[in-house]
Amino acid sequence: MDMGTVRDRGLVLLGCGKMGSAMLAGWLKGGLPAGRVWVLDPHPSDWLRAQGVHLNAGLPEAPAIVLIAVKPQMMAEALPALTALGGGGTLFVSVAAGTTIASYEAVLGAATPIVRAMPNTPAAIAKGITAICGNRQAGEGHLALAETLLSAVGQVVRLDGEHQMDAVTAVSGSGPAYVFHLIETLAAAGVAEGLPEALSLQLAKATVAGAGALAEAADDGPDQLRVNVTSPGGTTAAALKLLMDEGRGFPALLKEAVHAAAERGRELGK
Repeated sequence: MDMGTVRDRGLVLLGCGKMGSAMLAGWLKGGLPAGRVWVLDPHPSDWLRAQGVHLNAGLPEAPAIVLIAVKPQMMAEALPALTALGGGGTLFVSVAAGTTIASYEAVLGAATPIVRAMPNTPAAIAKGITAICGNRQAGEGHLALAETLLSAVGQVVRLDGEHQMDAVTAVSGSGPAYVFHLIETLAAAGVAEGLPEALSLQLAKATVAGAGALAEAADDGPDQLRVNVTSPGGTTAAALKLLMDEGRGFPALLKEAVHAAAERGRELGK
């Protein structure tokens, strides 16, 4: 199964909020004809209405893929409409947080190829990273197709299995919020040292964005990049002495925070 199959048989997108819209925009930009896309969304945006896709219309009999992008709390209402497509001919890909593969198999049937994916919000600007895993029915072709579709919004990585999904959710899924809070608090700390609020926020945003881009582009790891900017006895060293403290700095705090997120994910998945 490949993108040619998708063009021939069609793609169904269930839910077109921010994540669904980002993916759809990427697919259309990549050359998928709007006429081969069916979208089911109870509250379509003006942008969606203007794309030329089949909107809340009759679905193809055997689409190549159904991509589920509704919020988890809407799943029970939305998914039953697609049960007829289960059974093996159609690949189901879900980007709904916290919904397990077993939950889909219970509704769609165990013979249905299912890929579960965890994207993150930078997908809105095609800078996301998505982790995927499949059930026993999802073969290499299914996973490769899911990778192709999800690469429209950023990088894609494969997991060893669904048991890793809660940890991924805690690191990259929830991670943007940790970084946004870092920007908030770094800017506030600058204000406390006498900087104007707008200037401090601009400095914090550009610094975090630039450092992240450098970390991704550089051959050196983040540990070496940190060393490179830390002169012995200098200003950076003074700050890092606090931030790297094993008791109250980043090491303990982030480990505890990520663990809390992962544990909550395990609870929600039960």
